[in-house]
Amino acid sequence: MTQALAGKRGLIMGVANDRSIAWGIARAMHGAGAELAFTYQGDAFGKRLEPLAASVGSDFMVDVDVTDDASLDAAFGKLAARWPTIDFVVHAIAFSDKSELTGRFLNTSRANFKNSLDISAYSFIDVARRAHPMMVENGGTLLTLTYQGSNRVAPNYNVMGVAKAALESATRYLANDLGPDGIRVNAISPGPMKTLAGAAIGGARKTYKHTDQNAPLRSNATLEAVGGTAVYLASEAGACTTGEIIRVDGGYHVLGMPQPDYL
Repeated sequence: MTQALAGKRGLIMGVANDRSIAWGIARAMHGAGAELAFTYQGDAFGKRLEPLAASVGSDFMVDVDVTDDASLDAAFGKLAARWPTIDFVVHAIAFSDKSELTGRFLNTSRANFKNSLDISAYSFIDVARRAHPMMVENGGTLLTLTYQGSNRVAPNYNVMGVAKAALESATRYLANDLGPDGIRVNAISPGPMKTLAGAAIGGARKTYKHTDQNAPLRSNATLEAVGGTAVYLASEAGACTTGEIIRVDGGYHVLGMPQPDYL
């Protein structure tokens, strides 16, 4: 996939630090020849992002609150002023109150349910609507990130499972809406990864160890593997792939039970 994205330009949303899945994707896309822009939320994340963006030759960073229409409008306005067209957007944004990512799903609050679905699922639709005019001329790719807790119960994943289920459904509906315009919409579903977001989920270390021991490849996903998958989906090699949930989890999703040594 060397230089598979040469001449392409796109937006990466959701880099928190150098262990973020979004950063693994950004690094792989840069390595494949893409020119990148970034969003962040708040000064603290902006300070972390600045040296990372610079390391991949990007000087375009914009502060965005995905729950605020004016903030999104301003961000995409600035992006359109820099690049009239873009080839891809990577949406790696999700949030839930950490206190509700332990214990029983039954105790999910109404406020956190709404906030989690808004940030983790609706924001992808909102971003797609704004990216569409910048892709309609030449086509493009929209990518988001999900997790198997969307369709199987994962310990402490709770309301995020519901949010990811909504995100996956949105991926399919957007793929159907935007397909006639040559825009592909897909989600990547890694297994547990040692990220800032993953650490917020109760029992994250146990989950990571369990999947690492039991996945058919006896390994969790790596940033390089997820990044490579994103490059494929955004490149011409992915020209006929849309509406898909691509699993990059060492094969864990095929299991019905743990491996014999861990039963």
